[in-house]
Amino acid sequence: MWVLPFLVFLSFLAPPSVSAQSLTMVELNCENLFDYRDDEGKDDTEYLPEATRHWTKQRYWRKVNHIAQELLSCLDDGIPDMIALCEVENDSALNDLCHRSLLRNAGYEYLMTNSPDMRGIDVALLYSPFTFAPIRSYSIRVTPVENMRPTRDILYVCGQTISGDTLHVFVIHFPSRFGGEKYSRPFRQAAADRLCQQLDSLQSVSSLPKILITGDFNDDADSQILKQIYEHGVRNLTKEASAPEDVQGTYRYQGEWESIDHILGSPYIFKKVESAKIHAPQFLLEEEKRYGGRKPFRTYNGMRYQPGYSDHLPLVVRIAL
Repeated sequence: MWVLPFLVFLSFLAPPSVSAQSLTMVELNCENLFDYRDDEGKDDTEYLPEATRHWTKQRYWRKVNHIAQELLSCLDDGIPDMIALCEVENDSALNDLCHRSLLRNAGYEYLMTNSPDMRGIDVALLYSPFTFAPIRSYSIRVTPVENMRPTRDILYVCGQTISGDTLHVFVIHFPSRFGGEKYSRPFRQAAADRLCQQLDSLQSVSSLPKILITGDFNDDADSQILKQIYEHGVRNLTKEASAPEDVQGTYRYQGEWESIDHILGSPYIFKKVESAKIHAPQFLLEEEKRYGGRKPFRTYNGMRYQPGYSDHLPLVVRIAL
């Protein structure tokens, strides 16, 4: 296999050059990046060594390094400036990913939420301090509506790029479609409403702010919820993202590709996009035996463990500075 030696080499690359003329953003839903220890107050028992998934220390570290390999493979000419992650459990898992995995020499720092999500999953932003300097950050709580369980906070980060521009970044993971799309739609609507409130507030005090919004929306680009968000001054940077011919989305369910992960940006950012792609090298895919074609090479198929990467594929956007 060429992948591992190549990615080990990448893990020793120098940080991005301060003379770089572009900024790269990667988005990835990690598919349950849990550590193997009990997180008090969270329902994470299925990801413990003695649980039905048998989430052992060995399996955990394989997962951490697989996510690192996946992220390092996203670019041919360096490392991403920023990485938005969904489904990460806690600070312990993020610290291991940034400082103890194949990513350890990339120099990433991170910011993350501490949400009331019952399973304990959160969102995070990894950033290279050589190309992005956070000024302030905070979590935005989504108030549950009727029948809605507590969900992930929205992570907001304001920082400065190497060009001197101020960039506002929102990392989201909207509620899933568990129970059906129609039943769960109000839950995603509540999260979208909260995001739109923040966009309106930001735009009321800042003239033409430079904004990136990224994460797992659990809705496609033409859904009513995404269309509502577009009305608040942002556009979809990845709706027409390039991909291999047999890959038509970031996630596959029952043989159908879905694009539920997105990167959105304000009009200024939209005009500066140099490239947008779904990153789908062969090692991130496996044969779809039941429905034909290929699908993301995930860590679990139901309760059956396999040494894969994630059930989502990464999005990669390069933006001119």
